Amino acid sequence: MLYRHILERVLLPLGDLALGTAFQANLEAWRERQWLPAQALQHLQTDNLLRLLTHASARVPFYRDKNIQPDQDARNWLRRFPVITKRDVKANIDDFIAGAKDRLVKEASSGSSGIQGVVYTSKLEEANTRAIQVLWWEWAGYRLGDPIVQTGMTLKRGLVKSLKDFLLRTEYQPAFELDERVIGALLQRLRRRPRAMLLGYASSLYLIARVAQELRVGDVKFRGVVSWGDKMFDHYRRTIESQFRTVVHDTYACTEGFMIAAQCAQQRYHIMAPQVYVELLDDDFREVPPGEVGHVVVTRLDNYSMPLIRYYLGDLAIREPANASCPCGRSLPLLRKVVGRDTDIVRTASGKHLIVHFFTAIFEHVPEIKQFQVVQRDPREIEIAFIPDRGFHEGVLRHVEQAIHDHLREPFPIRFREV
Repeated sequence: MLYRHILERVLLPLGDLALGTAFQANLEAWRERQWLPAQALQHLQTDNLLRLLTHASARVPFYRDKNIQPDQDARNWLRRFPVITKRDVKANIDDFIAGAKDRLVKEASSGSSGIQGVVYTSKLEEANTRAIQVLWWEWAGYRLGDPIVQTGMTLKRGLVKSLKDFLLRTEYQPAFELDERVIGALLQRLRRRPRAMLLGYASSLYLIARVAQELRVGDVKFRGVVSWGDKMFDHYRRTIESQFRTVVHDTYACTEGFMIAAQCAQQRYHIMAPQVYVELLDDDFREVPPGEVGHVVVTRLDNYSMPLIRYYLGDLAIREPANASCPCGRSLPLLRKVVGRDTDIVRTASGKHLIVHFFTAIFEHVPEIKQFQVVQRDPREIEIAFIPDRGFHEGVLRHVEQAIHDHLREPFPIRFREV
């Protein structure tokens, strides 16, 4: 309790002051905003949308040059904007940026769809996404300062992230290192020093739970589990909840900064309407009614540095009716289901498990490859189909192969196929 007070009232505000961010202020604002009544939330979203469209039409070359006719009705105006894809943004990235790019922070998505998304944000805008993420953790029972285990794909934590791990009492476990030996050692540490929360990529959390089952480790449990990244399949959820005697809270976001939705204590997905405008569209980009599956198209309402308006994610979801309510008391609108993408786990002959983000963490640093696909038909090898980009040469494939072997720490046959 004392450390939590010091963290919120002293250490985090000092960190914001030093870094030029506003994480703590944003978190406190979201703690209040989440309880606003439905009408107030709708007005807030509409105002945010109008301001963003006005800004983009005047300041962002990609949208300014399209001369889109304004409308006092924010939703009608939005529908006049084109649906854009990662490929569109990648091909015109400088035209999406308002202001000086060298003052912004570059964020790149994992590329789990085979195409990497890139966005530039200010440090203040980035702090808002971090605040929403922590708010979601709080929905699962987290309190600032609680000791946690987090899996992730950051290859080098760096000074700022390492300091964050220290202050937030985080044991960071690279997801690409998860084999039975690593997970077994982690479980032994958790037996000696329990942690309140388990956080990370859905498939990596499932692997930890499954190894705990196989090793018959029955005395490790968590107050709550929060998942992100890949799809939380039903059998993943059952295994994690049963093994660790807890409840899984799934979240739906992407590295481009869209904090789309998260599960509350009632296991219902609440859309973060003041930060994101969500459309579910059919194949002709027309709105689908509640209860039907639609393509997820999102507009981030708090990124003025590089507005992404009507951004096609390549995901599928189902919306609840507008008048649907939740027993948790929040009036944030609801998604019935996040269908998402099915992401397989690659297994090596030695028993290691490679989630999709094992590969995307490597390929995000290989701009010479435009798209890739990993196929496994035999546990003794994998095939990587790829589309080359500018600057590609045969040495790139040797670099990728070496990077995979370095992270895997064992030889593993890889066949490359250019498509």
